[in-house]
Amino acid sequence: MIESIKIASLYTLFAVVATSCNILTQEVYIHLDSSKFSLYSSILVGTVIGLLIKYFLDKKYIFKYETTSTVHNSKVFFLYAVMGVVTTLIFWGFELTFHYAFATKEMRYLGGILGLIIGYIVKYKLDQRYVFIRYYLSDG
Repeated sequence: MIESIKIASLYTLFAVVATSCNILTQEVYIHLDSSKFSLYSSILVGTVIGLLIKYFLDKKYIFKYETTSTVHNSKVFFLYAVMGVVTTLIFWGFELTFHYAFATKEMRYLGGILGLIIGYIVKYKLDQRYVFIRYYLSDG
């Protein structure tokens, strides 16, 4: 039970770190890009940054998973990213819904944060079941 609490606490901390990096990246990007697509490109870039950070932290500290080669790591990352597609749609759906419903930056980010929280809960279960498994993802 103590191990479960530790994992849940670390996972929450890592979700906060990745979410913060995602939102900060969006904020910086949107100030650098004045195009009509800056909202969407900022969400995409923030998502990629959050994904990379969360993958590294989850792999190393949550699942304590070691890949055996670059090929193996690529397979694991690919599955991690695929599982993230569904959860990313949850995140984007919330962020864009809040953006169009409330028309303020603060509410858009609140929607994004809520979407990320829900998405991370779903993602943990998917990663535990399909990504970070010991017998499936070898080099062969």
